[in-house]
Amino acid sequence: MNHTRLETRWQRWRFVLPALLWTVAFFVVPFVFMVVMSLWHRIGGKIVATWNLDNYSNFFAKPHLIKALLNSIEISLSVTVISLLLAYPLAWIIAERVPVRWQRTALILAVLPFWTSYVVRSYAWLLVLAKQGIVNTFLLDTGIIVEPLAIASSRYATVIGFVHFFVMLLTLTIYANLKQLSPNYARAAADLGAGPWRTFWHVILPLTLPGIMVGAFLTFVLCIGDYITPKILGGSNELVLPQVIMLQIGRRADFPNAAALSILLMMVVTLAYVVCARWLKMERT
Repeated sequence: MNHTRLETRWQRWRFVLPALLWTVAFFVVPFVFMVVMSLWHRIGGKIVATWNLDNYSNFFAKPHLIKALLNSIEISLSVTVISLLLAYPLAWIIAERVPVRWQRTALILAVLPFWTSYVVRSYAWLLVLAKQGIVNTFLLDTGIIVEPLAIASSRYATVIGFVHFFVMLLTLTIYANLKQLSPNYARAAADLGAGPWRTFWHVILPLTLPGIMVGAFLTFVLCIGDYITPKILGGSNELVLPQVIMLQIGRRADFPNAAALSILLMMVVTLAYVVCARWLKMERT
C-alpha cells in the first residue's frame, strides 16, 4: 500500500518537477540574487557587500525617483483605462455583430500590429506624431491648427503608442470571454423585460469582468515595466522608472541601486495583482 502511494506521489511530481525546476532556475534564483544585490553598494567603482537598506531609503529621499515611479503608474493606469474603453466595444462587435464565418478574419485584422516589430512600431508612431508628421500636416492643411502640435517626445505619444498595442491584447481576452457566455443569459433578461442596455449593464458586463480584469492586469504589468516605448516616443523629457533603472546600469554601472529600484517596481506590480485577485474573489462571492 505504501509502495503504491509512493508511486502515485512520484508520478504527480514527475509532471510538476520540470516546471518547478524551470521556475527556480530562472525566477527564484535570479530574484534572490537581485534582492541580495539591492542590499549592497557601489563604492569607488566596486560593488561592496554593505548589507543595509540605504538604496531603498535613498529612493524615498530623492523626489525625482519618486516622480519617475509616479509617472510609470500614471501612464500605465491611463493606458489601461483607455485601452479597455476602446477594446470592449471592438471585442463586442466582433463577437456579436460580425458573422461567425468572418470573425476569424476580423481577429486576424485586429492583431496585425503584433506582426510588426515592437521597435519598428514605436518609430512609426514617432514619424506619425512628429511636427512634420502626418497628424500635424493634416491639421495644418485643414486649418484646424496654426502651429504644429508638440505630440512627439511627450507623455501623449507614449500613451498613444501603448494604447495601439494593448487594445489588441485586450480585444483578444475580452472576445474570448464574450464567446464563452451562453446566449441564454441575454434571452432570459429580455424575457424579464430588460432592454439591451440594462441587459448589458446588469448581465453581460458583470459576467465578463473576470476577462476584463485579467486583460487589464496584463496591460498594466507589461506597460509599467516597458522601456522601449517611453524611450522612443516619450524621449527623456519625462522619465519612467524602467528608464531610470537602465540609466543606473548603463551610465553608472550601479547594479545595487538598479536592483533596489527593480524590487520596488515589482512591489507595485505585486500590489496590483493582490488588488485584482481580491476584487475578483469578492465578485465571485
